[in-house]
Amino acid sequence: MYRFAKAVANVSGQAVRQVRHGSTASQNFHSKYGMGVLVSGTAFCTIVWGYVLTQTGIVWNLSPVNKVMPKPWREAEE
Repeated sequence: MYRFAKAVANVSGQAVRQVRHGSTASQNFHSKYGMGVLVSGTAFCTIVWGYVLTQTGIVWNLSPVNKVMPKPWREAEE
């Protein structure tokens, strides 16, 4: 059991080192494109929500106070 645990720890340690050292991905992606992606995503969301809030005509009905009225009571038929 000890040999198995030692082998698993060794394999997981190698995987951590590969990820940490970036053997498969470029380390410069965030430094090159990070701020541009952040700014373009923020601009996109702001533009879309600005359009939704101002142009689509959605009635949001945020508070039901003074808006919900009971139906008139039906009189009993004689």
